[in-house]
Amino acid sequence: MNAVTVGATAPTFALPDQNRSEVTLESVLGSGRSALLVFYPFAFSGLCGGELTAVQESIDGFQNSSTQVLAISCDPTYSLGAWAEASGYTFPLLSDFWPHGEVASAYGVLEPAKGMAVRGTFLVRPDGIVSFAEVNSPGEPRDQDGWRRAIDAL
Repeated sequence: MNAVTVGATAPTFALPDQNRSEVTLESVLGSGRSALLVFYPFAFSGLCGGELTAVQESIDGFQNSSTQVLAISCDPTYSLGAWAEASGYTFPLLSDFWPHGEVASAYGVLEPAKGMAVRGTFLVRPDGIVSFAEVNSPGEPRDQDGWRRAIDAL
């Protein structure tokens, strides 16, 4: 796996969210906001739920007038909708289900043998350049303080 690195141009995408509405990276960046892309393996799984719940509980530190959180997995939209409703997530959960893992693959975080994204986090500036990139193994929790520092440095 060769993940996208700091200084690279972020691959663009269009994916459905948990409500089956299309979200594009270009629409977020075009509004003058940065995008915090949070790839995770599976909805309804322990570590993933803990990480996204921590994002929701501190949403003002991650999502504001200058930054939009976009959480991305290879789960279908129906699973993401049920998970968002059950967990109270207010940020977009994007489905990279079909073509399966195409966006995760473009970012270098797809584990094709398992059909899932690994824990990749990327901060994309409005100019489309990646200013933060971190990839963790599926069972390794992420340091969300690093995300905050990267957002604050924009």
